Amino acid sequence: MTYTESTPVGGRAGAGEAPARRILWPLTGAAAGLLGLVSTVFLDVRAGQSGELDEMTIAKVDDIDVLYSRLGFLGGFMTVALLLVTAAAWRRHVEPRVPGSTAARVVASGLNAAAGALTLGYGWKGAMAIYGKGGPEDDAFDQQGRYVYYMLNDFGAWIGWFAVLVAAGGIAWMALRERTVSRWIGWFTVAAMLPPVVGFVVMSVPGLGAMTMPIWMAVAFTGLALGKSTITR
Repeated sequence: MTYTESTPVGGRAGAGEAPARRILWPLTGAAAGLLGLVSTVFLDVRAGQSGELDEMTIAKVDDIDVLYSRLGFLGGFMTVALLLVTAAAWRRHVEPRVPGSTAARVVASGLNAAAGALTLGYGWKGAMAIYGKGGPEDDAFDQQGRYVYYMLNDFGAWIGWFAVLVAAGGIAWMALRERTVSRWIGWFTVAAMLPPVVGFVVMSVPGLGAMTMPIWMAVAFTGLALGKSTITR
């Protein structure tokens, strides 16, 4: 897989001039963020329910729309694949350039950890698509059995984004302390991390990372691809 393409410096490459290299691999991270936002937030299994979405009583379990679960599952597994590709590309392209940076290694480790956790979270969406009312095997469990999957989906596809928050902390350190990432990315990262961290402390809600981290990935990794960070120049 090739992540770079050559473009002429100043629009044209003269004789003997080395062409500029446009870095494209971070766009896999941006795509993971966008697809993760859709798969986690907009395709939550409760999104197709009628009535109050914050009610998870057993009476509500058969009101879900299995199509939302199926689409969330498919988009979620694609998100996991993109996270793994991004982590591998980071290890290949970034870590050799900053061999003394522990923060750089935290980034890839966080993305890999998120991929593992989100595989389970999105997998439970798939299970809900199969066993939920209207699914191909909705007679495999009774309502109480389906309610177990319903509860697992409460935070299942949300909790794994905490590991992305840890990866974001690594990039913030690289930007603001080591100066190998553009500083604006560092400050944007801090702003994106702050709401979920405060929420963890104040309310102990484990899925808050999913509210900001997908957006952070979309913006920060696009910035790495198109900006002037040392690690991608």
